[in-house]
Formats: sequence, structure tokens, C-alpha cells
Amino acid sequence: MKRIALFLAVAAIWVGCKTRRENTPEIAVRDTTITVENSFTELFVDTAALSGFIRSHPLEDSLTNKMRSFYNHRNYQFAWFFPDGLAEFVPTFLSLRNDYIHYSGDSSLYNPALDKAIDSLGQMKKISPDNALAVNTELALTEQFFRYTDKAYSGDHRINTQELNWFIPRRKLNPAVFLDSLLKNKGKNLTAYEPVNRHYNQLKEKLLQYYAISKDGEPAPVDTERKLKYGAHDTLVVQLKNRLHLLGDLPEADSTTLFDSTLTEAVKHFQQRVGLKETGVTGPAFFAELNVPVQSRIRQMLINMERIRWMPAAPSTDYILVNIPEFTLHAYEEGQLAFNMDVVVGSEANSTVIFSGTLNQVVFSPYWNVPTSILKREVLPGVKKNPNYLKRHNMEWNNGTVRQKPGKSNSLGLVKFLFPNSYSIYFHDTPSKSLFNESQRAFSHGCIRLSEPKKLAEWLLRRDSTWTEEKITTAMNAGKEKYVRLRGKNEVPVFIGYFTSWVDQDGNLQFRKDVYGHDKKMEERLFSGHDFYL
Repeated sequence: MKRIALFLAVAAIWVGCKTRRENTPEIAVRDTTITVENSFTELFVDTAALSGFIRSHPLEDSLTNKMRSFYNHRNYQFAWFFPDGLAEFVPTFLSLRNDYIHYSGDSSLYNPALDKAIDSLGQMKKISPDNALAVNTELALTEQFFRYTDKAYSGDHRINTQELNWFIPRRKLNPAVFLDSLLKNKGKNLTAYEPVNRHYNQLKEKLLQYYAISKDGEPAPVDTERKLKYGAHDTLVVQLKNRLHLLGDLPEADSTTLFDSTLTEAVKHFQQRVGLKETGVTGPAFFAELNVPVQSRIRQMLINMERIRWMPAAPSTDYILVNIPEFTLHAYEEGQLAFNMDVVVGSEANSTVIFSGTLNQVVFSPYWNVPTSILKREVLPGVKKNPNYLKRHNMEWNNGTVRQKPGKSNSLGLVKFLFPNSYSIYFHDTPSKSLFNESQRAFSHGCIRLSEPKKLAEWLLRRDSTWTEEKITTAMNAGKEKYVRLRGKNEVPVFIGYFTSWVDQDGNLQFRKDVYGHDKKMEERLFSGHDFYL
């Protein structure tokens, strides 16, 4: 009777979504010779026990293979238990899992029977490999770990990134490497080993702060669109102070109606975080952003955390990231931010593609080969109306197409930067400098215009002493096209991304408008029919 009760207790631990017949070939019986390199514990999982666990549980083939490979690699030694009890990193993992359930709202990993078994085994002073509950809990913890990493770090598998116009290759995850790091380091300094871009955890911390705000209900909006500025006395100033304090922009709120210098700085801080001009003066655009519901911001952060899970770990080399909704290029040198630069991206009708490439060419005094679409839509009708159209625009026929000659009036400006791709997108200078004064800069036909192209050219060519600042200036104004090839380590990875929420270098939570509607599509896929934590 005791054996039956024990069997039922063990069986109650395992929860599944589907069943399948176990037909995976057996792994060869382990070599039990213990060496310094493979010594973890004196407890071993019997191969028959692992096979029995797999047969009796609804494991996908990929998960079955991960478990077999993991235990085979460690010589079938236990991972989560030692002879004297529970390993110290078990609570670390459970805390990670519970945090994920909390901030994601995904309760599919919640398993009270497993937690109860762990509590029971935690009371034991001696663990034996003959203890069925210990063996099955050991295997269940490993199964849960692989399920956790798949959910927490791989992203939602219901989402086809290319349907969302995202063509940066999705990061490949090796959860066994993470688990090995967790075990070898006994759960210490875990964030250093998490298989996720560092921006993920930064945004997660801000998300938890917004959850705390939402627990008290949705804050009342500030009911005005009026301009309020330094020196004003208005009862609405009190509401404004309270809202900015709640969101972390104002250190301390007070009940006075004076719009003082501290509030001015808080307004500027908020404006910077949402991509508005930092005037310190309120108005319709300011209040539209200030009054965005907290629950909407929570969804926005969850959407962008999902995107970050698709990204590779930030390179420790040089690289360039353009964030489309931010209208900003970020240049990194050996993994550290070197500088930022304002950019103009494609309009909503001519959206810039989200992809990655390698910048390997700088072209000084470039020709602009007019795209077929622009040729048909703008140039040919212009020629029909005015025979001098080409001359007036410094253009010429070239093998049946039209190109614009190098010069200051050239649509590409004085330099362009190529990272070969199938989307015909590149960086370039522009004669239309006034557009950089706009806070929303989606105006181009798809390529990315740079506010400081010379600065980027100098940065890319800095390791070649022959390319002095004077030589670069001369080449940009030579009126003769010149290609400069970057080779080897001088080639620079480029990521064209789309993030409407992130945490910046100074630890500030940033939000931007969904300029192409990608957030809206993501929201439909992530939250349709799915309850998330609020």
C-alpha cells in the first residue's frame, strides 16, 4: 500500500499537454569511471529510469533529445540533488521560473505538484538513487528547466517573425550550455550566463515597476492639453506633479500649484523619454504621451521584450544599430556605445526593412541611380512636362536608366555606406538637412539618411592612417565617385531594428510611437485569447 501511495505521489508531479509513443533509441550505458572533469555527484540516474520517464510523459522529440544528451554528457549523474540533499541552485532556478510566470503571465510552467515534491525532498538529510521520488523529481526539474528556457529565452513560437517584416535571423538557443553554467557556478552571478540580450533584463526590471503601479488601479489622466510652463500657477500642476512622480520623472511630488524649475526639469526628462523636443513646456503632444494608460505601456514593454528575445547577444566588437522608431543610429566600439546620430527612415508607405547586414563599403561623391519606381512616378512625368528636367536636377541618362551626378544637390549627398542586401537599403548623406529638426523623421523612400555622415566615415576609416579628416572631406567634395572597401575586422555588422520601448545607457525607460504599426500586429498575436499578468 505504501508503494502504491508513493507511485501516486510521483505520478501526480507530471503534467503534460499531449502524449506520444516513446520510440527514441536508447543511449548506450554510461561509463561510470569518475574523473576530475566529469565529477558532479555520487548519485546516478539509471538509463532505464530516464527511458521510463520519457515513455510516461508527453515530451516532444526535441525535448527528449535534449534530456538524453544532457545526462549522457554528464555521465548520467544527478544535476539537482546531492547525497546530503537538494542542490543550493534549485531555489535559484525556481525563483527564475516564478519571476518569468509573474512578469509574462504564462502560467503553463506552474506545477504545484513538482514544487510540493521538492519541498518534501528538501526535508531529507540523505538522498538515495533508489528513491523513486528523488529520481523522478530530478528528471522533472531538468524537463522543466528546458521548457523554461524555451519559453523565457527563445520567444513565442506562435509568431512568424517574417510575417511581421522582421528579417534579422532569429537567435539560436543552446539551453544545455546555460544549464551547465548554472550548475557549475552554483546559481551565482546568473545574469552573466543567461542566454539573452542584456537589454531584456533591463526592460524586465522596468516592467515590474509598472506592474507595481498598476496594482493600485489605472492612474487618472491629467485632464488638459493646455500649455503649462515655468512660473505658471494652476491647480492642474498638482496633477501633473503626481503623474510625473508616479512614472519616476519627478523625484518628489508636492501639493503646490507652482510650475517651478524642478517640475521644468521633470517635464524635459519625460519629453526625452518619449521622443519629444525637450522644451520643458507642456502641450497636446506632451499630454497625449503622459496619459497613455499604464496597462498599454505594460503591453508595449512585453511586445519589445519578445523582440529582444529574437536578437543575438550584443556583440563585443564594433557594430551599428539603427532603431527605426527612435530615428537614431547607435555606433558601438568593442561593444561600448561610441556615439549616437539622428537619422531619417522610410515613410510608412516606404517602410525601412528590419534586417541585418555587414557594412563593407564607403562611397564618396556617389552617383544616385534613380530606382525604377521613382523613375516612373516622378522623373519621366517631369521630363514630359519639362525637357530641361534632367539638367535642372543634375541628372543624366545611363544605359537606359537615369542617374544623378555627384555633388551637393545629389539626393544621396556627399557619401553613402553600403551593407549589401536584397532590399536595396543603405546609409547616405542628404541635402535635406532641415528634416533632422523634426522629432518624427519617417520621410525617406526606405534608405536611411544620416545627420552626420562625415562622422560615420571618419569612424569607419579610423584604423587606416591614410584616411585623414582632410582626405575624407576632399573625397566627399571631389565630384568623382570613389569606392573604399572595408576588409576583415574593419567590416562592421549592422542591425536595423524596431524597438518602441527599451532602457537607454542612462537607465531611463524609453517609449516611441509605433510608426509602422508593427506593435499593433504583435499585440494581436501575443495577447489574443491570452491572459497576461496585470
